[in-house]
This record gives sequence, structure tokens and C-alpha cells, in this order.
Amino acid sequence: MNALRFRRAAIAVTAAAVLPFALSACGGSDSKKDTSSSPSEAAAPPAAQSSAGGDTAMTDKPFGTACASVPKDGAGSFDGMAKDPVATAASNNPALSTLVTAVKKAGLVDTLNNAQNITVFAPTNDAFAKIPKADLDKVLNDKAMLTKILTYHVVGQKLAPKQLENGSFDTLEKSKVTTTGSGTEYKVNDSANVVCGNVPTANATVYIIDTVLMPK
Repeated sequence: MNALRFRRAAIAVTAAAVLPFALSACGGSDSKKDTSSSPSEAAAPPAAQSSAGGDTAMTDKPFGTACASVPKDGAGSFDGMAKDPVATAASNNPALSTLVTAVKKAGLVDTLNNAQNITVFAPTNDAFAKIPKADLDKVLNDKAMLTKILTYHVVGQKLAPKQLENGSFDTLEKSKVTTTGSGTEYKVNDSANVVCGNVPTANATVYIIDTVLMPK
């Protein structure tokens, strides 16, 4: 009998000693679970912020199908163009050689290079090629007409893509140009598509377009 009582007492003592450790271990498991879930929940907002930041980063950079044809390095690259004033920057981009020729013929190189915080809608060589050769040659040899057309492509403020969604802006030619669109797809005067937009130069933002704009 005494041996049985002693054994029961020993079991009770052992149980009493083990129970707190078991509860502690159980509590530790819950604590770890809470800790592991908490960082997961805390990590969600930064992920959302990263996504939002990605959208912002995207619109802060050049965009559009024709951007792929811009040289990857050198003076004609995006980094190279950002270091030069707009007329000089355009002269280093092979896709804008006709525009550069027109700017030189109109005597607008210094005007554009010395202007501050402007936006230039820059027609590509293909845009000029849409104009019948006889008409284009006539314009290129008429300085007053050429100046009127080229200054119509220049707005006296830097325009961010968001401003193009439903915009109307005064040009250096003294009449208005309108823009519509969203995201990475924009049109100018409902006729020209922005094929590579938001290109920075030292003094201007450039939107390369696929059609020459004509003042009304």
C-alpha cells in the first residue's frame, strides 16, 4: 500500500512538473504562429506600394512601341538625349533626321535649344514621308510656312503623360494643340499617335509622333 501511494505521489509530482512546460511549449507555438503571420500581414502594404510605385516609375520613363528603335547607348540614346538641349538631342536620333533638317532650314536650332521647360511633339521621318514629296519640298523651301508648322509642334511648358489625357495647350505658333488618351497610348489632334513618349532632354520633354501636325 505504501509503495502504491508513493508511486501515485511520484506520478502527481511528475505531472505537476511537466504540465507547465507543456503549456509553455503550447504558448510558444501560438506566439511563433502570431509572429510569423504578423510579418506576412505587415508585408502586404509594401507590396501594394511597390506595385503603385512600379506604375509611377513606368510613366516617369519613356514609353511606346517606337522606343525600342532608340539607340541603347551613345548620344542618341535616352541617357544621351537627356544631357543635350532638344534640337541637339534630336539631331543624334536617326529617326528624327528629317525634323532636324526642317529645324535647321527654319533657323530654329538656337530658339529650341535656348528655350526652357518646353514640350516638343517630334514627327518621325516616316511621319514626314506621309506628305507628298512635292508638298514637302515646297514647305521646306518656304521658311515662313516651315516656321509656322514647326512652332506648332512646341508647347511652352513641360507636359507629363497625365496631362495629355484630355489636354488643350497653347503652342509657340500661338494656336492650340489638343491631346487625348491614357496610360501609354495618346493621340495629338486626333490624328497623330505618340509612338515614343516622355523622352527627356536637357530643356524639354519630347513626344515622338507618327504624323506631322498642321496648324489650323
